[in-house]
Amino acid sequence: MKQFLYTLPRNILDCFKGWMILWHIIAITLTFILVTSGFDWLYFASTRNPILRSWMFPAVRIGWHLPIVLPPVLLVIGGVCRSAETMLAGWAVGQAEVIGGFVAALYKAITGRTHPPHGASADMSHIFQFGFMRGGVFWGWPSSHTTIAFAMAATLFRLFPKPRWVGYVAMAYAFYVGIGVSMTIHWFSDFSAGAIIGTLIGVVVGKSFLLSQNSAISSLSRGKRMHAA
Repeated sequence: MKQFLYTLPRNILDCFKGWMILWHIIAITLTFILVTSGFDWLYFASTRNPILRSWMFPAVRIGWHLPIVLPPVLLVIGGVCRSAETMLAGWAVGQAEVIGGFVAALYKAITGRTHPPHGASADMSHIFQFGFMRGGVFWGWPSSHTTIAFAMAATLFRLFPKPRWVGYVAMAYAFYVGIGVSMTIHWFSDFSAGAIIGTLIGVVVGKSFLLSQNSAISSLSRGKRMHAA
């Protein structure tokens, strides 16, 4: 908990510092291209299939519930098994989710993008209501589901270089959630931007917690050597 709170402000700022700003610019630029080229609307119109929607809509529910359940589950498992690595992952994933939700909400509050219509209508993919809270923070750009899913996945990918399957499963989950919401409640560019921004958040958080873990291991090793001497 201490590390979660201590590193939270710094990691939020680090998501907007140095080269990380470039990835925000890439997400914005890619969105501009997808919207102005008409790809967003074409993708929307091409994915209005009831069967496809039935396969993908569970991603909306999974992308909402798993981020709530996963951190405490990891903390409980870590406590029961006395695994510091698993408990660290629980706090790291929780922080990645908090930052992902905060950053996505911040962008949504400013961009006010209109969400896709439930039925066929005129092209609405280009409608943004720039300002503050003109479109709320629930719908809009980027997708919170996607941002949080990729933040979780990138964090786990960074924390668990071995076994690598943990990172691969996490990334598969993130893509399912992202593509699923892009076919149901979001535009494709909401997904693509969320994937980019979420990944950079996961990289920042994963690196931060990994450095803390390595520092703790190094301090413990020095303490053992001094005690042995």
